Amino acid sequence: MTSKEDLIKELNGDLAYEYAAAIQYIQHAATLTGGEFQAINAELLVHVNEEIGHANILAEQIAYLGGDPTMEVAERHTDKDSRKMLEQDLDGERLAIRRYKERIEQAQELKLYALETALKQILADEEEHERDIMEALGM
Repeated sequence: MTSKEDLIKELNGDLAYEYAAAIQYIQHAATLTGGEFQAINAELLVHVNEEIGHANILAEQIAYLGGDPTMEVAERHTDKDSRKMLEQDLDGERLAIRRYKERIEQAQELKLYALETALKQILADEEEHERDIMEALGM
């Protein structure tokens, strides 16, 4: 069984990834090159704002649960090759999707229904981000 303390620790990990995603998207949107990636640039900036929104939600939930929201930032990735940058973004979204599915189960286990609802909305956003990037990559 997941404890509230374990959940807070994992949510802080998610928060660090959200910070990293926002930074990575800003950098990638600024440096992507090639006509085939022009359309995704504006979408990446939309993703930035959504990731910051996710970070805000997570920080509030962590504090509500009695934890201290982290200021740590997870590892960021970049490359000179635009396709590789988007593949890095796709990997990050897929990691987020896996993590949020786990977190939803933990929230359900602890009967934290408001948290569960918030996490489901974040998950829906991350799944949309995954689709956006896959489309840009021609997948």
